Amino acid sequence: MEITLRLEIATMTSGPGRPPETKHSPWLILGVLCLGFFMILLDTTIVNIAIPDMIDRLGASLDQILWILNAYILVYAVLLITSGRLGDLYGAKRLFILGLIIFTLASAACGLAQNPGQLIAFRVIQGVGGALLTPQTLSVLTVIFPPERRGAAFGIWGAVAGVATVAGPTLGGWLVTNWDWRWIFYVNVPVGIIALIMAVIVMPDLRLNRRHQLDYVGTLLITISLFLICYGLIEGQSHDWGKAWGPITIPMIIGAGVIVLAIFLWQQYAQRNREPLVPFRIFADRNFSLMNGVVAAIAFGMLGLFLPLIIYLQSVLGLTALQAGLAVAPMSLVSMFVAPLAGRLSDKTGGKWVLFFGLSLWVVGLSIVVFSAQVNSNRGDLIPGLLVAGLGLGCTFAPLQTIAMRNVQPQVAGAASGMINTTRQLGGVIGSAAVGALLQNQLVTQLTDSAQTNATALPPDQQGRFIDAFKSASSGSLEVGAGQSGAALPPNTPQAIVELALKTFHEGFTAAMKSTMVLPLIVLAVATLTVLFVRNGGKASPPSAPAATTGKVSPETTRVDS
Repeated sequence: MEITLRLEIATMTSGPGRPPETKHSPWLILGVLCLGFFMILLDTTIVNIAIPDMIDRLGASLDQILWILNAYILVYAVLLITSGRLGDLYGAKRLFILGLIIFTLASAACGLAQNPGQLIAFRVIQGVGGALLTPQTLSVLTVIFPPERRGAAFGIWGAVAGVATVAGPTLGGWLVTNWDWRWIFYVNVPVGIIALIMAVIVMPDLRLNRRHQLDYVGTLLITISLFLICYGLIEGQSHDWGKAWGPITIPMIIGAGVIVLAIFLWQQYAQRNREPLVPFRIFADRNFSLMNGVVAAIAFGMLGLFLPLIIYLQSVLGLTALQAGLAVAPMSLVSMFVAPLAGRLSDKTGGKWVLFFGLSLWVVGLSIVVFSAQVNSNRGDLIPGLLVAGLGLGCTFAPLQTIAMRNVQPQVAGAASGMINTTRQLGGVIGSAAVGALLQNQLVTQLTDSAQTNATALPPDQQGRFIDAFKSASSGSLEVGAGQSGAALPPNTPQAIVELALKTFHEGFTAAMKSTMVLPLIVLAVATLTVLFVRNGGKASPPSAPAATTGKVSPETTRVDS
């Protein structure tokens, strides 16, 4: 069945700024989009919890493990902008379904991998599928929901995003504990099949009948730029921010990526009157530009905070992988229930003060978590802060998307969605790299200080070796598994020294973690203040009419194939 709707320059047949009619309920379509989106985001965090099992069963080295984790994120981040634009050109439904097929097949292949090389290759393919799918979710929601109901839709979408990000360790811990690492990939297969069948049946085929062409030069430039920047940030720590490829250093790689990015921006500006990959007019809206910065800060804070916190839960508090995942579950549960309510409130108020309130609570809640994390703490001590943080987090997703996408025209919804998702991923990559580097630096200082303090309990002839063991560990061979002492001790080390080493590690790591987590809290606080510059304008208003891309005014047609 094909429904054809004519788009004049200022109006649609369904009314000014109204969405096109679809065969199925927009809420059912939202459910399909969220199912696919949940699966994609889950894979960014679920793999971390399976690292020990992969090392044991797959025989993977540390470098290979790092690429198993990061190959997916790298490809995913690099291709998001291009995939968003492809959705604009060829239809969001086609790209969503193609992404689902690629991701589901790649997940099955990951589970069947027989060596680390195969798993890395299949993770790259997973990243391609995820990048094709993700931008289509926001662009479709922007088109099928009227402005005054988008907040509620974005609230549900945001709840899924929050739960997927935080639930990865919990679900992954359960799967690894009861089966093995392969099931963190096999679980995607039935979910992917269900989402694929529903997408074919339910999703409308929204396409603008215009003569389009892809900006190949822009696509090549942004791909090279993001690859170099992401690669440098991901690999920086493992190369000690020094040489990576022969005489080429990590700073040189990142610098080259920044230069190519500048060339890309110049090229996009030069093409602004044609069809650039990133239409500059989406940045003319102050709110969209501000929300790109805020979403990057949120990703920076989320991944940056959880990196040391998850290690603390397992290494200092001695929790298992599943227990560590369950320890942060209260935050995700609160966020899941609050997000839809925040979405409805954003519809009524415009979202500015909901977002400001949410970010403020998130900063306060995470500050309570940092304050409560002591050497002798338990899971219960962290719950109050996590509950406050979850309440705040639930109030961020919906208003952020409502503010960002409120005035985005349907013709560039895919590009805008791809842009804001790319910004989110880059914020996460930068957050992980920056917090990881700072944590390493703090460990050098804090572990050494703790070792010098506790070494006084040892005979004088053993004090120097004890301190040197921690200096060496904090410089690159740190063991952070549950029950580890943080330093490599000989097999026959007396129990008293083992316990002293464990005490030293717990004190040193806790102090280093608390100092490190100040950085993401500062970034989040700045993002909170940024929200004050948002133009609220009350309720969401219909997007402005699309501007003609050529000199003459001509009607456009939106096809909705159901």
